[in-house]
Amino acid sequence: MVYAICYCPLSRLADLEALKVADSKTLSESERDRLFAKMEEDGDFVGWALDVLSPNLISTSMLGRVKYNLNSLSHDTAVGLVQHALDQGVKVVQVFVDTVGLPETYQERLQQRFPSIEVTVKAKADALYPVVSAASICAKVARDQAVKNWQFVEKLQDLDTNYGSGYPNDPKTKVWLRKHVEPVFGFPQFVRFSWRTAQSILEKEAESILWEDLPTGDQEGLGRITSYFNESPRNCPHLPHRYFQERGLESATTL
Repeated sequence: MVYAICYCPLSRLADLEALKVADSKTLSESERDRLFAKMEEDGDFVGWALDVLSPNLISTSMLGRVKYNLNSLSHDTAVGLVQHALDQGVKVVQVFVDTVGLPETYQERLQQRFPSIEVTVKAKADALYPVVSAASICAKVARDQAVKNWQFVEKLQDLDTNYGSGYPNDPKTKVWLRKHVEPVFGFPQFVRFSWRTAQSILEKEAESILWEDLPTGDQEGLGRITSYFNESPRNCPHLPHRYFQERGLESATTL
């Protein structure tokens, strides 16, 4: 995933609007490339920056022991981009953001982080504010280039690079995922494992794995911490840890 920030002087907003920027999803690839090149030419009043989050980073964040969900990841990335602009000497007085999650919660968080900046968070902001439209174009162009020119770190034989756009509604992408799923290890790092499309294919095509540290049901007899303060019933047997139960191991009192 690619996140972008775009900034320009308030006095030059009309010039930015004159570029005819729009929500990147409504533009063709050639139109996005043309507008991106135009913004590059007009660097005297338009600036931009990117934060590229690899599929591996997102998978690790969302599927790790301590969950770091996509909303939080997006919010923190936006904070980082605004801070980057400030660190570069940009005098930021207004920020417009396309929401991820509830706009009110997101706006409150950004406003607390940057109290001296007027923050506006709205759904479909990339269609409402030209500066957000420009940022969406930068992000989409960069994302498409990253997908097209992806360098696989895995040494895989017969690797087909005809994977399409990488979006779930692309038939080429779905065919590629099914073709290159590995029964044990899943997909190359090119694929985000937390992606619902990838998860569905893994559930159908890959092997089922029982992780030893995966909690199940009622924690296999483990009680709540408050149970230590309660009187234990005399007829309640002590259950050994699941590790010993699964391996049929018992305490030996004699040899």
